[in-house]
Amino acid sequence: MKKVLIICFLILTSLAVYASDLVIESKTQTFSDKEKKIKLDGGVTVKMDNLTVVSPRADVTVRRNNKLDTATFHDKPYAFEINMNKKREVKANILQVSLINKVVRAEGDTQSIITEGNTPIVIINADEQEYDTKSNIMVATGKVGIQYKDIETVSDKAVILTDSKGGLKKIDLIGNATVKQEQNVSEGEHFVYNPINDDMNVTGNTKTIAYTDDGKKLTIHSDYQQYNKKQNSYIGVGHVKIWFDDYYAQGPKVSVFPNKDTGKPNEVYFVGRSKIVQVDKDIVADKIRLSLDPKDFQAEGNVRTIIHNVDTKEMDTDL
Repeated sequence: MKKVLIICFLILTSLAVYASDLVIESKTQTFSDKEKKIKLDGGVTVKMDNLTVVSPRADVTVRRNNKLDTATFHDKPYAFEINMNKKREVKANILQVSLINKVVRAEGDTQSIITEGNTPIVIINADEQEYDTKSNIMVATGKVGIQYKDIETVSDKAVILTDSKGGLKKIDLIGNATVKQEQNVSEGEHFVYNPINDDMNVTGNTKTIAYTDDGKKLTIHSDYQQYNKKQNSYIGVGHVKIWFDDYYAQGPKVSVFPNKDTGKPNEVYFVGRSKIVQVDKDIVADKIRLSLDPKDFQAEGNVRTIIHNVDTKEMDTDL
């Protein structure tokens, strides 16, 4: 039979901070005034607002003014928050919940899942995760892996912002970040993804590998890249370099657009003084358009062509 913790002076002073009740249940509960700690064991359940935490055992620290401070849950606890048809879950080796600031911190083999109805929308794995229930901001650190619809990411750190109902508003990936979508892969130091308009901005030694209709690889290097998922289009700015088949091209800015029928990359537009290299010739121009299928190019504005290693034949002076 579970017992509800009844230490009136603790609960009453704590409730002054909250807009709703705090309920702590367990098989056994003890309080040490010397340690300023409540120890709970067996079927521990803590409920606060929409947040519920269950665990085999836990302890709650108490401040000098007799307010409950931090609840620490041990032995692979589980926390969840339900809002309308969305559910947010957190699993870890250890969970710490600030009962005053309403911040949930997960440590060791952590996993967070945001579910809409019965469908997982976002799955986050990391060494550590911290979720602020007031600001709806989650910060994940250490071997962070995220699955969002058909997108998979890896990074050193991630900052995820949701709305009050659990809907995803923004994902920041920081440090050694990689994003995969189907066959396409992008790398950079900092990704900012906006799921509302399906835009992704990437900075810091960016690299994208995309594939055309016939499976050929298009590689884009630049200082900054922007990707629009709905249009499957790319923009690269700063020291842009592109490799495709026997093409190599470089310039200050590039835009890549897909084939309207297949959605695969097909049209490449360089603006600013740019260069394309193909086998034994270089073409430099103010604008260059590349078509990947069929493969051709067009150069405009102060065009200059250099053909390397031109064969020369000695003329016969007797003729």
